[in-house]
Amino acid sequence: MAATLKGKTLFITGASRGIGREIAIRAAKDGANVVIAAKTSDPHPKLEGTIHSVAAEVDAAGGKGLAIQLDIRDDAAIREAFEKAAKHFGGLDILVNNASAISLTPTLETPAKRFDLMLGVNARGTFLCSQAAVPFLKESAKAGRNPHVLTMSPPISMKPEWFQHYAAYTMSKYGMSMCTLGMAAEFAKEGIAFNSLWPRTTIVTAAVEVHFPEEILKASRLPAIMADAAHVILTSDSRKNTGNFYIDEALLKQSGVTDFDRYALNPGTELYQDIFVE
Repeated sequence: MAATLKGKTLFITGASRGIGREIAIRAAKDGANVVIAAKTSDPHPKLEGTIHSVAAEVDAAGGKGLAIQLDIRDDAAIREAFEKAAKHFGGLDILVNNASAISLTPTLETPAKRFDLMLGVNARGTFLCSQAAVPFLKESAKAGRNPHVLTMSPPISMKPEWFQHYAAYTMSKYGMSMCTLGMAAEFAKEGIAFNSLWPRTTIVTAAVEVHFPEEILKASRLPAIMADAAHVILTSDSRKNTGNFYIDEALLKQSGVTDFDRYALNPGTELYQDIFVE
């Protein structure tokens, strides 16, 4: 497959900042059409980035951006957003399930509202966005346009260590991974790829900044490593590369990358390993 996303249309959830934004800009450098789907339409008092600012960055990078305000807990809004995106760009080739909610809290400290948020955004949102994307991706497959669904979720491991401290969060992230596992098999004959991607180290994102100590943030990598790994997956043959759970560093090493210092926030600092990584 040609290692470019030129002319492809991507729908990226949670793309107003962090990893989603970085994947959008990486695709734009190839000349892709990118739908920036996220909740943040107006500037946030503490967090940088809106759907409009990232759409402008996509345009500046050489792609074509479309900002769509979307809460992926709203099933009707999801369907409308995909219809709008496909109509605007004449189809859809790639979905990136990036939006996610996090709360690393033990059972007794996880209220129902927080549990529902994580399950609603992570597992349910990924399922519904994938469901809405499939009809358009089937058309992409028929046209030989190499359709992919890429979900930011970890390999599934049933070891108690990944559940004992934050069972609700693990359930929600594994729910995303189960979408990859099940849908890869379900839609293999249609030629639609479903894969997951997870970082070996913590990544410099708002989630890490808010939920982890500062020393962990300083020992993290930049979102660019996830964007480069995503690019490798999304330019691979969708009929041959599906149902896989990738770790960013391992995938990039297999692709010939040797310089990983450029991805570090503070080169030379010992990196902090992310959760769900053996």
